[in-house]
Amino acid sequence: MDSTYSRNKLSKPSPFTKTQLYLLTVFLCIAFYFLGSYQQGSRFTITTPPQSKTTTLTPLKCNLQTPKTTLDFHSHHNSTTVKTTTSSTTITFPRCTANFTEYTPCEDPQRSLRHERDRLIFRERHCPVKGEEDLKCRVPPPYGYRNPFPWPASRDNAWYANVPHRELTVEKAVQNWIRYDGDRFYFPGGGTMFPNGADAYIDDIGKLINLKDGSLRTALDTGCGVASWGAYLASRNIITLSIAPRDTHEAQVQFALERGVPALIAVLASKRLPFPSRAFDISHCSRCLIPWAEYDGLLLNEVDRVLRPGGYWILSGPPIHWKKHYKGWKRTKKDLNEEQNKIEKVARTLCWNKLVEKDDIAIWQKPKNHLDCKSTTNRAFCTAQDNPDKAWYTELQTCLSHVPLVFNKEETAGGTIENWPQRLESVPPRIQKGTIEGVTSESFSKDSELWKKRISHYKKINNQLGTKRYRNLLDMNANLGGFASVLIKDPVWVMNVVPVQAKVNTLGAIYERGLIGIYQDWCEAMSTYPRTYDLIHADSLFSLYSGRCELEAIMLEMDRILRPEGAVIIRDDVDVLLKVKSIANGLEWDSAIVDHEDGPLEREKLLFVVKKYWTAPAASVKTN
Repeated sequence: MDSTYSRNKLSKPSPFTKTQLYLLTVFLCIAFYFLGSYQQGSRFTITTPPQSKTTTLTPLKCNLQTPKTTLDFHSHHNSTTVKTTTSSTTITFPRCTANFTEYTPCEDPQRSLRHERDRLIFRERHCPVKGEEDLKCRVPPPYGYRNPFPWPASRDNAWYANVPHRELTVEKAVQNWIRYDGDRFYFPGGGTMFPNGADAYIDDIGKLINLKDGSLRTALDTGCGVASWGAYLASRNIITLSIAPRDTHEAQVQFALERGVPALIAVLASKRLPFPSRAFDISHCSRCLIPWAEYDGLLLNEVDRVLRPGGYWILSGPPIHWKKHYKGWKRTKKDLNEEQNKIEKVARTLCWNKLVEKDDIAIWQKPKNHLDCKSTTNRAFCTAQDNPDKAWYTELQTCLSHVPLVFNKEETAGGTIENWPQRLESVPPRIQKGTIEGVTSESFSKDSELWKKRISHYKKINNQLGTKRYRNLLDMNANLGGFASVLIKDPVWVMNVVPVQAKVNTLGAIYERGLIGIYQDWCEAMSTYPRTYDLIHADSLFSLYSGRCELEAIMLEMDRILRPEGAVIIRDDVDVLLKVKSIANGLEWDSAIVDHEDGPLEREKLLFVVKKYWTAPAASVKTN
């Protein structure tokens, strides 16, 4: 009986079939997944005590479930542990030696000497050829590096340890460019042609053209010095991109960036500047010593290309007002008079109208359109096949770039742009007219709303975004400039980059919004100094460059141009982001993967990063 009972008990049917057990297991897995995904987590915060160079990073708790990957974030009050298990091996990138503190691969002074001196071609971008220079180390900040002064104090002050060059304090001492005092530099706001200060000089310009009504928003300063003109225009809601070569005026662009002013290493020589056509409302040259009248007006013709219809070119310094200054400039009256006549002649071939010449300032205006120009100029127009927006290693031309057709003399070629600040949210004329493939007024509006949501999410995770902690920002794949547009009221400026490999060229629309930016191939280094940016943003950048060049090379470049304790926000597909996370570990970045703003079910994830503070050793002070 016992044995029969035992057999009957053992053979009794289970209340669950195998299928039901499987379904129950799946249900429980899903339930625990959602419970883990939505549990309350602590914020990713960046805290820098006033006297400390340490940064605490606390990630938002999240669960990422992908094959062969386990991410386990443990948040503590004073420390963060980020555990990532992947099938790949993390490569560690060593620190470069101290002589690389100002390493700028495509603007290297020694490499430049191999190239032509004619027309300053040797001052242009010259990147190392593949295999010539394969630097796989992290560029060190100089010993004693400190976080820059917050804006607006940075406009007038910079730490000597960050840019240890005193050459300009001697060379430009009487011109009030820059002064050295103890552990810092002071920028009085002076310039060669504005000894009374940039503010007074801008006031003089404001008496000649309207700088107050919002019609002028984007400006280009060629041969910028330490960028005081752009620094002081910022308070008037005019954003200036200052350019200068890496030349004998040691570190002038580096000083500009340290001050929190938009700047780029660039020179007018044989290639187009990395800007679209019709980008700037103003172009400015104050004793920039650019040979405007030479080479059949080649360089002034490039200014015409990047100047929007109706925009202004401002010139001060030689040869303007030469009757007063010829002795100080140590040039003859005849020489200066001939130079001015040549510039006037080139301007006429561009169909520019000379508005005014008063004291040390002369201003020309580009016409609204070219309806009358074809019958009045002897300068040839470029062919219809020439794309005026193509500007990456594109040769300069003497032919006049076309502007969009109009049907009456009062119409502005390319469309009328609204005054600032309305133009930021208005649909750019390039989009209204359907000249950007796949972008419509409706998709533009949706993109604007999307970035409001994204930035709100970013600020919840990195609570320093939008504060004075960050000033110089870089968007490596800017699309329509949505990232920059939402941050416009914060004390920041954003360099919007449209990669040359992007599916559509949107940089012209970014400028029409009143923002600034450049073209860039991220398989090459950027024309800027190390430690340029406080925060770098990269949206789908690594997916774009997958298979084009090494991801680690792009991230080493990001590390080069990111300041110590600077931040990075990368958004991409989870599979791509896991590769990026592995490289970030090798760069000794403190990082955390965070869910998409729409929740954990989205494949796109976010990587938040803080670069650790470290510098070259103390002994390097003597060798630098």
